[in-house]
Amino acid sequence: MSFTMPKSSKILVLLVSVVLVLTVFLGAHVSGVSAASDRDAGAYRQIDVYSEVLRHIQSDYVVEPDIPAVTNGALRGLLESLDADSSYMSPEDYKVYKAAKLGKAQVGINVSKRYGYATVVSVVPNSAADKADLKDGDIIEAIGKLDTRDLSLATIQMLLDGQPGTEVTISVVRPRKAVPDKIVLNRSIVAEPPVADSMYENATILYLKPQILDHEHVQAIEAKLKQMSKFGNKKVLLDLRDVSAGDWAEAVRLANFFLKDGTIGSLEGQKVAKVTYTADPTKTIVPTVPLVVLVNRGTAGPGELVAGALQDDKRADLVGEKTFGEGAQQKTFELPDGAALILSIAKYETPSGKKLQDDAVTPGTLVAGPIPDEDDSDEDDSATPAAGTPASKPAPKVDDQLTKALDMLKAKAA
Repeated sequence: MSFTMPKSSKILVLLVSVVLVLTVFLGAHVSGVSAASDRDAGAYRQIDVYSEVLRHIQSDYVVEPDIPAVTNGALRGLLESLDADSSYMSPEDYKVYKAAKLGKAQVGINVSKRYGYATVVSVVPNSAADKADLKDGDIIEAIGKLDTRDLSLATIQMLLDGQPGTEVTISVVRPRKAVPDKIVLNRSIVAEPPVADSMYENATILYLKPQILDHEHVQAIEAKLKQMSKFGNKKVLLDLRDVSAGDWAEAVRLANFFLKDGTIGSLEGQKVAKVTYTADPTKTIVPTVPLVVLVNRGTAGPGELVAGALQDDKRADLVGEKTFGEGAQQKTFELPDGAALILSIAKYETPSGKKLQDDAVTPGTLVAGPIPDEDDSDEDDSATPAAGTPASKPAPKVDDQLTKALDMLKAKAA
């Protein structure tokens, strides 16, 4: 004989789940709810609203709803209404998440959530994603058969990673395309490229392009800055476009290379005491050389901290597009039922007090990035050249952002 839970009991289960999440979120214990502050009490009063909504769902919806699915959806929406990085993971999802060997092999996508879907923040050069021509801003509508609207960011990242040599299929919404592209990506160990460097304007301008702000890459930049005078370099162009990964401490160190004094940034949360990062004059390398920094929509996290510090301290001119807006510290709270919350507990701020997660960084000189080629869109095949007609070579892409940055540096006195 099977047992069917009464409707009232199902509603109670959902209410208990919501109360549990609110308890963790507000930093209170269930036993101390009666002594909660006015702010906490106001939040708990919303339980009455949830109860009324659930009553109508249970009694008036067109079919009897799947209460566990409703519970998961409600809790996921509660967390994601805070920011893209906060996630709710059901007991089943969290169990898989803990068991997964994250970071073993990737497809080369740095991802976040925007507009409810997984969004490409940046792409690692020479990775599977790069070879598939994925760009920052592309929307990942689905991973396999799973709609990314229904997945937490932590789950999305887990699904993209996997064992080397395995494949993952994603559905991607691209600009100018009416129908999502289905793309099969092969997971592999992705090696971040070394810091790229070039010289412009008779070697007077040193161009530096890291792909990630980890210790190795920031160390390489340090070495190049210390040696630049040997090659006649008098100005620096730092390209932080599509730099979205790395270590926050290394981002602070990189900004310090160009700053003799002043604030680099800060970190603060409701229960996280404010930490202010200030420039150490003993770690400065080039505090006065003319400096321009390139940023775009793929600049996020540590890259944004560097750009925001150099702009707010009036140390550098920023050229390009508004950055992505990513900059929070997370903490995982395990719940008694086996579920988990990944909650943003503090946010990074620029010297002027702008939160990266909320405001991003807007360059003083706005220059649009490259527009996708027309032949990337759905076009009529009648435009294909006739047999025997030589195919015209695609015109080289012009980097307007780089050109503008170089022009600004040329105009600066060394």
